[in-house]
Amino acid sequence: MQKNVEKMSINYSPNFDIRKRSVSKVKYLIFHYTGMRSENTAIKRLTNKNSKVSCHYFIKSNGEIIKIVPDLYIAWHAGISSWKKDKSLNSNSIGIEISNPGHAYKYKNYSKKQITSIIYLSKNLKKKYKIKKENILGHSDIAPLRKKDPGEKFPWELLNKKKLCLWHNVSKKNCKKLRGIKLNDSNNFFHLLFKFGYKFSNDDNEKIIIYKNFQRRFRPQLISSIVDQESYAILKSLI
Repeated sequence: MQKNVEKMSINYSPNFDIRKRSVSKVKYLIFHYTGMRSENTAIKRLTNKNSKVSCHYFIKSNGEIIKIVPDLYIAWHAGISSWKKDKSLNSNSIGIEISNPGHAYKYKNYSKKQITSIIYLSKNLKKKYKIKKENILGHSDIAPLRKKDPGEKFPWELLNKKKLCLWHNVSKKNCKKLRGIKLNDSNNFFHLLFKFGYKFSNDDNEKIIIYKNFQRRFRPQLISSIVDQESYAILKSLI
């Protein structure tokens, strides 16, 4: 195990709710990318009282983990958010920020050291708080109209192999076969998508934005406005 994972530094943020929550209140684990050019600037923002944002853990480019807010205090990372019937997920989640410039600043692959730390930290938190793997999500899952992070380069499939999140069971052969073939009726797809957990919307433009974030999570090979048969097969397998 790399040294940066074994050793965790502390850089506390003043941005959290003073009232402490119980262990049983922690239900979700949410991944974010910083979406900023500079790692140091991102850390400063998360620890600046004027920014009104924070997280529980920060994973640097070299894999080093920084504790920003203690687990049982509510950090300000999710904002306006929802998943299934739960809303305002700050109250019952732990937020992990990962250093990455994001889509606005030449989005890049997560480093091997970061991925090692993501797996290590997630395993510990999942076990400690008995978090269900279906409740380990991305910011783009819980706020799909506002966010794209952690994005299509996040290693969701690998995390699934480590039993840390959901993934579909559609074979790669069938995925390629169905990819890009337009679904004749997308209404049932969106019915299932909202049933799965994503924010409900009747607006066609919003539906496509939400659909693209579903693809970033479960079909990163192609992010398209076309609701296709591959995406439908993937969603059905998840349901």
